[in-house]
Amino acid sequence: MKWKCLNAAVLTALAIALASVPEGPAEAQIQTVPREEGAPPIAAPTGEGAEGAPLAAPAGDVQAEFLGQQTELQEAFTPLGLFARADWVVKAVMILLILASFWSWVVIVEKWFAFGTLKRRTRHFEENFWSGRSLDDLYSHYSTRADQPMAAVFVAALHEWKRSYEKKGANISGVSSRVELAMNVSIQREAEKIERGLNYLATVGSTAPFLGLFGTVWGIMNSFQAIAVRQDTTLAVVAPGIAEALFATALGLLAAIPAVVAYNRFQSELTRYTARLESFADELSAFLSRQVDERGR
Repeated sequence: MKWKCLNAAVLTALAIALASVPEGPAEAQIQTVPREEGAPPIAAPTGEGAEGAPLAAPAGDVQAEFLGQQTELQEAFTPLGLFARADWVVKAVMILLILASFWSWVVIVEKWFAFGTLKRRTRHFEENFWSGRSLDDLYSHYSTRADQPMAAVFVAALHEWKRSYEKKGANISGVSSRVELAMNVSIQREAEKIERGLNYLATVGSTAPFLGLFGTVWGIMNSFQAIAVRQDTTLAVVAPGIAEALFATALGLLAAIPAVVAYNRFQSELTRYTARLESFADELSAFLSRQVDERGR
């Protein structure tokens, strides 16, 4: 009877102790909030432990970061960006091609205005020559200011003509040949003056593509080296070197194409003008030959 009373007292004390224990944080964290069907899941747990849980990044920050990366990528593939990221050898090739292209345009512009001025002065001289003025008046006018090739050829012919007749005992029969020789030498000298600078255009037009190709090969070598070092063949690794290489090729073509086009154009202009000088020399030689025949009678 005593043991039964003792057991009942112990059980009653345990029940009172369990009832007096408060709820802990773990129990609070397990509590769930009922939600309706189709509602989105709760992002973070509730309760006291929720303060240390990581929060998801807002959607606006992710979009801003993506746009920033896209802008940086676009700036990296601009001409200045490609030049800044290029290897020093590729940079040297680019600088050389840019300087060659700049000087080519200087020569092109200078020759363009030079041929225009040359045509205008030649047309003015032909008008004076065929206006009926005497050869002595034209010689005295242009002997001190032969500012264009046709006037220089005329002055050379008249100078040899006067020297042959002013010299006593000169062979009159050889005057025509000496005058023709003097005009041919003058034509050749004037053609060489006009041709100055055209050889540079020809050199740039023939070598610039190969110089750009050298930069292309060097850039591709750098791309393969990057692949070997990183052991990664993704586009992010290969694209920068390939872009630099192609940019060097583009600069080579940019320097070569205008130089070739301008060289062909100016060479054609020079050929036509030289033929024009030769025609004038033939006409002047025929006129002076008649003068020789009239004085020899």
